[in-house]
Formats: sequence, C-alpha cells, structure tokens
Amino acid sequence: MTSMPAWIVIVAGVVCLISAALPAATTEPASAPTQKLKLSGVFGEGMVLQQGMSVPVWGWAQADAQVTVAIAGQSQQATADANGRWMVRLDALQAGGPFELTVSAVQAGSGQPAKVLTLRDVLVGEVWLCSGQSNMQWAVEDLKNGKAEVAAADFPRIRLYGVPCKAFDEPQDNCNGKWAVCSPQTIHRFSAAGYLFGRELHQTLGVPIGLINASWGGTSAEAWTSRLTLEDDADFAQSFENYKKALAAWDANAAQARYKSELAEWEVKAAAAKAEEKPIPYKPSLASGPIGIPGPSQLYNGMIAPLMPMAIRGAIWYQGESNMDRPDLYARLLSAMIFNWRTDWDEGDFSFGIVQLPNYQEIRKKPTDTNWARLREAQFQASRSVNNAGLAVTIDVGEADNIHPSDKVSVAHRLALWALARTYGKDVVYSGPIFKSMDRQDGRIVLHFDHVDGGLVAKDSEELKGFAIAGADQKFVWADAKIDGDTVVVSSEKVSDPVAVRYAWANNPVCNLYNKALLPACPFRTDDWPMPVKKPKMPKTAPATQPTTATSQGT
Repeated sequence: MTSMPAWIVIVAGVVCLISAALPAATTEPASAPTQKLKLSGVFGEGMVLQQGMSVPVWGWAQADAQVTVAIAGQSQQATADANGRWMVRLDALQAGGPFELTVSAVQAGSGQPAKVLTLRDVLVGEVWLCSGQSNMQWAVEDLKNGKAEVAAADFPRIRLYGVPCKAFDEPQDNCNGKWAVCSPQTIHRFSAAGYLFGRELHQTLGVPIGLINASWGGTSAEAWTSRLTLEDDADFAQSFENYKKALAAWDANAAQARYKSELAEWEVKAAAAKAEEKPIPYKPSLASGPIGIPGPSQLYNGMIAPLMPMAIRGAIWYQGESNMDRPDLYARLLSAMIFNWRTDWDEGDFSFGIVQLPNYQEIRKKPTDTNWARLREAQFQASRSVNNAGLAVTIDVGEADNIHPSDKVSVAHRLALWALARTYGKDVVYSGPIFKSMDRQDGRIVLHFDHVDGGLVAKDSEELKGFAIAGADQKFVWADAKIDGDTVVVSSEKVSDPVAVRYAWANNPVCNLYNKALLPACPFRTDDWPMPVKKPKMPKTAPATQPTTATSQGT
C-alpha cells in the first residue's frame, strides 16, 4: 500500500489523541493470580445485555476461586484459572428489566465468606457496536439541529457505552468505559449516527437498546484489523512498514507550527459561532505522533479486542475516507476485517451494516473516474461478499465542502431500515434500486434493477440525471436516460454502439434515481475497466477537530 495521503493530515484533526506517543503503549495485564474479584470493564451498572442468545460474562478473581453469576432467576458457575480469569455463559435472557446482576466468588476450602459484586439497573434488549472514523464519531450536539436533539434525548431504556480512544501494539483484555442512561445530560458527546440508529430501533422494537461507541476520527480500516489478518495478505501487511516510515519521518516542530495556525483559525471561528449561538467547533489538539492517528492493528488491539466476546446483535460501520488512496484494495480489506471480528468474537455471522460514503467535493462538468466512486463500489462489493451484511446508500446526503455532512438522520434511518428488515424480519423497504443486469438494444442500453419496490422514480425532477454512457473506446459522455417500467433506458447521440453505463460515478454526482419508497439507487457501473489510482486531493476546508479525551466516545 502507498503511504497515507496528505489530505488525511487534515482529516486527522478529527481524532481522540492519547497521552502517550504512538505507537508504543503498554498496560499492566488485567489478570493476575492474586487479584480481587473483578468484572471486565464492558460490564457495569445501567448496562444492556443481549437478549435471545447465550451471554458471556467474564472477569478476574483469585486463582481457583469458584465464581457464580446470577440474574433474572438463573445462575451459572465457573472456576477461575491459574491467572485468575473466569467466564460463565448465561442462558438466553428475555428482554426486560431492570434486573440486578450479582457476581460472587469464594475460595474453595478457605472458609471465607463469598465476595460479591452487584450491578444494578441492568436491562436486557438489543446491543449494537458503532464503529469507524470521524463520521461515526461525530457527536449529537454537533448536528445541525443538535440542541434540539440533545434536549429531546430522554430515553431511559437506551444505554450508552463509550470505548476510550486507546491504541496498543498488542491485543488488550480490558477497557475502562462506563455505561450511562440516555438523557440530555449524557447524549451530547455520543455518536450521532449511532444514537439515531439505536433510537429508531428502540421506538420500533419496543425493547431496551445498548449502544457501544468505538470510533476514532481519521483512522484507516487497517487500524481496526488484527495483525494476523493483515499479515495474511501481502498488500495489507505493507501497512506496517509504511507506518514505521511515517514514524521515522515525524517532525514535531512542524506539528507545533501547524497546531498554532489551526488554533488561531479556531479562535476566530469559535468567536463567530458563539456570537451566532451556534455549536462551537472542536478546539484543535497538538498531534502526538505521525499525522496524529494510530497505526495498523492498534485500534483492534485497544478498542475492539477488549469487547470480545460480549454478546451483541451486530455492528454498524461508517469509515472509508482514510482508505481513499487505495480503493482497489478496500473491498478485500473490509471483508477481511469483518471476518476477523466475527471469527475472534466467536458469535457467528452477526449483522454488519456499512455506510457507503456520501457525495463530496466539487461537481464535475464531464463524466470522470474517481477514487471516491471506486471506494463506494468497494463498500458495495464488501456488503455482498460476506454473509448478513448490508449497505446504507448516502449518495444524496453529503456536502460539497464538508467531509462531515450534518445529515446523520438519513444515514441512521437507512441503517435502521436494513436492520429492521434483515435482522429483525420487519416488512419494510430497506434498499433503493440495485443494478442487476443490462441489455444492449439498437444503440441503447436497458438497465434492470433489484429493489424496485413499487417502481422507479426521478426524484424532484421530470429528467433522470446521473447516467453516463460509453462505447468500446471507454470514453464516457453524459447520457439521456428514461424510466420504462422497472427498467432505465440509456442512450446518447454521441455513442452509436454503447457497451457500458455508469451511474452516480463521481465524487459529487448529480443523480436522482430512487424507488417509490424514496430510497436512492446505489451508484454503479456496468464495466470492469481498470483505472489508475489517483492521488487524492486535500479538502479545501479543514474539518473541525475533536476533543483530546475519551469523552467524545460517550458521556
């Protein structure tokens, strides 16, 4: 893989930085033969346990201690191993609560009374992991209507857990997040996409919802993938060498100068936002390492591995901007990461929802091939190459000058539609049109689609937009496109013998094909012509920066 592109230096302003320089980081082992009774940090008062499946509960105690876990009328036992680690698996629980979960430990033959831990206000419902980079991390209070969303966030049966932003060279077995009841006092810094997704599930299913936010701005998919998985593919393994080179080339003085410049710009913007009573943008932070973001596998080690094997229903994933320099590898990489998580979780093929990147940057006058279009294609391919995965198309919710579009409501709604239909079996339309096949007919190309769902429509216009057509010379021109029943007929006077069509194939395409459920068609191409990977351009406007503490992960 190539080194990280220059534009990510700006995107990396949206990060949770840790106090120690990256990548070196160590912690004391969470397990020890003499330690006291302790639960993994993913368990806590006010949490949600997954309904309808076996629920692992684990922690540490003195070696050989007999540990009993009890909740809702059942109890399970285990014996701590030589390192003090223990795990029980609760039988499937029914949605409800609040319950008390008790954990007791007694040393065999010691004659000592049992040590007891009690977690109160524990609910049973649906648990989802929310992960990715800055667009998943983007907080509720930073939405366009953030103040109103925060004020209305009174959902005591939605619970929030923020995984602290920490990067490590080796997989960790614990983390120190905290569960909180969803309220106007706790929701403001939580993931907007995650919260809005969970809220719709809660309102539709009528059960408690637990949301775990493990996201970090500016990060690549490699950072969220285990070392063993990356090293299994030579293309992915190169990322370790690239990161070493970035470490060696790190210029702390340049970082300090950049920080001073960003701080001065922020002070102007903050003063203007305060005067207009708008959310104040995040104050920039001084990066502590190369481009301020973790290296390959470090977030899998520090933010995903500690959660395993917690019972969850599924995960939603909003990431891809930081892999724009190699879209040709991303489908394989994301598929490998999903397989990696599922294998190490040992819970089967849990649901995995992918947010396809939205429209962004300038609108081009001529048809063009771009890394953004290829990255979207890779996300679609990944959603089809692994079991029980889905795609939320967001080609209509982006902003030309903002890599962090404010419309997270549509993103979350489309993720929720997919989950309700495919995970929970609800009878709802969950996808816009998906290209299925094409026919060449007398100088025209006829396109067929899945997920027509009531018919195709040109939204907000009598003219269908966004289609380009090409002959064997591979030169695309804008095409005339018309809806004919459940098909689209594409042609151009400039191409007498067309062989390929592309739709919404640009950074920021003008496109309007939907079904009658008003869900947008997924961008597509009918060809498989290769494209030389282009060096991404830096954004014209630097995005706001994130706080330097783990508070952006939760409450």
